[in-house]
Amino acid sequence: MGSRKVEKILITGGAGFIGSHLVDRLLETGEEVIVIDNFDDFYSPQIKRDNLKNHLSNPHFKLLEADIRDKKALQQIFELNEITKVVHLAARPGVRASIKNPSLYEEINIKGTLNLLEVCKTKNLKNFIFASSSSVYGVNTKLPFSENDSLTHPISPYAVTKKTGELICYVYHHLYGIPLVCLRLFTVYGPRQRPEMAIHKFTKLTDRNCKITIFGDGHSKRDYTYISDIIEGIMSALNQKFDFQIFNLGGSEPIELKKLVSLIESALGKKAKIKQTLEQPGDVPITYADITKSKKLLGYNPKVGIEEGIKKFVKWHKNKFSQ
Repeated sequence: MGSRKVEKILITGGAGFIGSHLVDRLLETGEEVIVIDNFDDFYSPQIKRDNLKNHLSNPHFKLLEADIRDKKALQQIFELNEITKVVHLAARPGVRASIKNPSLYEEINIKGTLNLLEVCKTKNLKNFIFASSSSVYGVNTKLPFSENDSLTHPISPYAVTKKTGELICYVYHHLYGIPLVCLRLFTVYGPRQRPEMAIHKFTKLTDRNCKITIFGDGHSKRDYTYISDIIEGIMSALNQKFDFQIFNLGGSEPIELKKLVSLIESALGKKAKIKQTLEQPGDVPITYADITKSKKLLGYNPKVGIEEGIKKFVKWHKNKFSQ
């Protein structure tokens, strides 16, 4: 039997929630993995360090502390490592936070992506995956959201930075032939989810008998996607070669915020104390992924429904945080 060539895969933002799960999966499949992370303080850097601590002694794993805003550091990393594929997850996340500090989002999400593509343009990569977001759809009245919808109504600076990232990716594919896939991720959750995100925050506060804040009337809907389904989608995109494509990765079953809270309550066996307040600027009323194209071209098929996913998340939460 011929031996398969091992890929050397660079993951930017690889210490984060999605990145660390992807690292787990790629190391399991025998690839070489290099992670770039700057361990910024959007949430506790220690959480991110803990995400990767089990791999630090793995000879197939390398962790480099670097910032995608530092083009020289990126150039050096590519010069010293024969990278064959890139998964670009590094970004400043958060819709609401982007309204408070749009310049920082532009600097990291747009200029950082541009820096990375500039360094990659001469590297003859097999694949470049860019993590985009369902936020690019903005207030889209056509449901479900399809990859060829016209995206003219973004409602947060974060959404604009992600759409701009997609456009820059297309330009670099067009000019330099980089095989490029943009994945529009729909509200990802599961073990290690960022602590400020709704499922994590609601679970923690309800478990501690603290109040949770609901913005609006509780009827807004989100298309929640379990982490293992997202990882399957990324793996499929990594293992195929596309010239340039955009794919939705979602659960394709939006649920109301009120329903989400009730699922968390039932998994915890506790009643949530709810404080209702005004809707937040930048929040969209619904996200809903049309995954027809992803099913057809990626073989993407989400398996973990929201009820099962919440149970899994609550189990992880209890194991991790119960004293």
